[in-house]
Amino acid sequence: MSHMNRVILMGHLGGAPELKQTNDGLSVLKLRLATNEAWVDKTSKELQERVEWHDVTVFGARADGLAKVLQKGECVGVEGSLRTSSWEKDGVKRYRTEVVAQNVVLAGKKVGRTAPVETDEVPLSVRARTHGAAAAQVLAADVPF
Repeated sequence: MSHMNRVILMGHLGGAPELKQTNDGLSVLKLRLATNEAWVDKTSKELQERVEWHDVTVFGARADGLAKVLQKGECVGVEGSLRTSSWEKDGVKRYRTEVVAQNVVLAGKKVGRTAPVETDEVPLSVRARTHGAAAAQVLAADVPF
C-alpha cells in the first residue's frame, strides 16, 4: 500500500505575502490562505459560513516570482503537501501544520460583495443539498479552475 501526502486548496490571501531568505540564500514565501465552507442550517434555514485559515510556504525561485505578483485578497489555488513541526515554549509543546506548496495558480482578485447573497449566488454544493441536484445550475464561480 502506498501512502500519499497531498492537499489542494483554493482560497483568498488574507494578507500580503512575506518573502524572506534563509542563511543559505534560499527564498521562502509565507502566505495565509482563507478557505470557506457554506451550508444552510437545518433549523433556521439560514446560510451559514465557516472560514479556515491555512499557512502556506513556497520555496526557491517560485517564491521570488510569486512575491512580485501576489497581493492580499487574490484568489489562488495551491497544491502541495502537509508538514507539521513542533517546538516547546514555556514548558508547553506546540504544533504547527503548514502546506508546503509545489504549485500555485493565480485565479484572480477577490470580488467585494455589497449586497446580501441572492439564491442564485449560493454555492452549488449548498443548493444541491437543499433543493436537489436537478435544481442546481452550475455558475462560473462554482468551477474552481
